[in-house]
Amino acid sequence: MSARFQELDWRQTPLGELTLRKRHDPVAGKEVHEIKLNDEFLMSSMFVVAEVELARLALAEIPRTSLDVVVGGLGLGFTALTVLENADVGSLLVVDALGEVIEWHEQGLIPAGPVLTADARCRLVHGDFFAMLRSGHGFDPETPGRAFDAIIVDIDHSPRHLLHPGNADFYEPEGLRRLAGLLNPGGVFALWSNDPPDDEFITTLSSVFTDVRAEIVSFPNPLQGKDSTNTVYLAKPA
Repeated sequence: MSARFQELDWRQTPLGELTLRKRHDPVAGKEVHEIKLNDEFLMSSMFVVAEVELARLALAEIPRTSLDVVVGGLGLGFTALTVLENADVGSLLVVDALGEVIEWHEQGLIPAGPVLTADARCRLVHGDFFAMLRSGHGFDPETPGRAFDAIIVDIDHSPRHLLHPGNADFYEPEGLRRLAGLLNPGGVFALWSNDPPDDEFITTLSSVFTDVRAEIVSFPNPLQGKDSTNTVYLAKPA
């Protein structure tokens, strides 16, 4: 295999073939880590600006200390790393349905892994974020029903483009009400999306939350020679 490209691990999962690879990108001029599920890219370290801003925007909404935070979706760990950079964070749970991705972090195959696993505030939880919410027990297996100051989600491509059709109910009023019930007063829900702001989803959010808004995050895309954009939705419980 070329020195410019390494397959670090490959796993067969219930969702399909999961691959972790590392390559040198001549356009960006840097080393890039990528996670693929079958033929679809789940995450690339080339494009992490929005994942970082997702955490920063969420935590900026909560002006207090000793924050308890949940991140739904581990990926390459950039959102979780940004949460831990905030000195006001007292605890972080990162929930991911793919135990293989958690193992890659624990084994140091992903650069963020040693930092996340060494931070006493952080715990990686293997579980289906949506099923855990649906169960009524919440996201902390050790403390059922535990509430949080921020719930930050980066799993599906957008509220309309899902990794699995079973996730759809999360984006409806009933699913959002379940999530709001796990937020402390003054807390915030933040959601990453690869699509432009969706007016219909904003209306749905507004039926459950207050102070709803969509922030457009722009970042350079060297592969296309122009800027790309993602969306971060922010909402607070009524």
